[in-house]
Amino acid sequence: MSEPTLRRTLGRWDLTAIGVNQVIGGAIFLMPADVARQVGNWAPYVLLAIGAASMCVALSFAEVGSRFEGTGGPYLYTRAAFGRFVAFEVGWMQWFTRVASQASVANGLALAVGFYWPSMTTGLGRATLLTTLTLTLLLINVRGIRQSAAVVDALTASKLIPLFAFVLGGLVFVRPDRLATVPPVTLEQASTAALLTIFVYGGYDVIGVPAGEGKDPRRDIPFAFIATIVLVTMVFVLTQVVTMSALPDVAASRTPMADAALVMFGAAGAMMISVGSVVSMTGNNAGQVLTGSRMLYALAEHNELPRWFARVHPHYRTPANSVIFSSLVALVLMLSGSFVFLAAVSAVARLVTYTGACAATLMLRRPQFEGKVERATFVVPGGALIPALAIASSMLILVLANRAQLLGGGAALAVGALLFTLNDRFKQSENVPGVSR
Repeated sequence: MSEPTLRRTLGRWDLTAIGVNQVIGGAIFLMPADVARQVGNWAPYVLLAIGAASMCVALSFAEVGSRFEGTGGPYLYTRAAFGRFVAFEVGWMQWFTRVASQASVANGLALAVGFYWPSMTTGLGRATLLTTLTLTLLLINVRGIRQSAAVVDALTASKLIPLFAFVLGGLVFVRPDRLATVPPVTLEQASTAALLTIFVYGGYDVIGVPAGEGKDPRRDIPFAFIATIVLVTMVFVLTQVVTMSALPDVAASRTPMADAALVMFGAAGAMMISVGSVVSMTGNNAGQVLTGSRMLYALAEHNELPRWFARVHPHYRTPANSVIFSSLVALVLMLSGSFVFLAAVSAVARLVTYTGACAATLMLRRPQFEGKVERATFVVPGGALIPALAIASSMLILVLANRAQLLGGGAALAVGALLFTLNDRFKQSENVPGVSR
């Protein structure tokens, strides 16, 4: 009897929802003040510029992703182009940051809920909230990809509705004269704003990870990458403009979108944004469970981790073991607070993932890969220009990252290299006659 396989049910809009859901988390509700604090009225232009840079990266992902039908996303792309070790580091860093991000966002959710129920921010209340959230999402993800996708779709729509209402209702408050004057900024301020905005746009790289559960991934993955960046860029820029128009001193606000909604629509508007932030972070967490577990599954499927992680549930057809393991690791990080330190790793993780996938886009175009990988169903126009710009954009992370981020990322890469070596030695010992298994 053959082993169960993953079920292909994800369409292009499911994949787009996964992308949008991973990019738009809790940060958007604080972003207008954080960016304006650094560059003032330059903020919308910075968001637009980083959106354009993100589109270059997304287009490269779209092309290379159109060559593959399996689970793994950037891990598969870099494995085909650069071999096992580089691919393992990419996959490891993606999984590592998914669980750390899940823990971080869940903590933000607890703080948001705690605004109305203070007991949810400390002690037993906080532990109960985080545990209930994590186990609920775990159960949904184990039960089936269709259920998981439906939850992500619903939560993505639910988070976009208040954002669209905020933007559309706030357009009448837009004051071009208030945004016309741009201040002088220092290189340090511009760099800080750029790195912050790169992080705000992060997360779309996971769109290709669940391709093994897509109906027609080689055609739907490119659509999802492009649609995601178009949509989130529009949302980010417009929310920044509306918030800055409604609040004369947006940089001084701790909750800029809620404060802007209060000015424009009263208490009901502020409540809408507050509820929207909770929904947004819940949806983001649901997506983290889905994509993080699939990355772990992909590594095990290619024998880079114990096969236990690649086992598919015989009834639900999901990588249940990977879902359970990833969720429990994230829960431990949530309850212990360790994610605060681990968050520093995300800068290098994005650098490794973006640069690896964009370089794979160029590498797999070479003649020696003809017949070894599928032909791309989507090809980025302009030859090597856009992938090269994408690599240059990604390298900005290296230039802008601080010492703690570089050291944290380097340490995570070293741990990945150690795991890769240990797994290889374990596999060799299994093949030696007389060695117990």
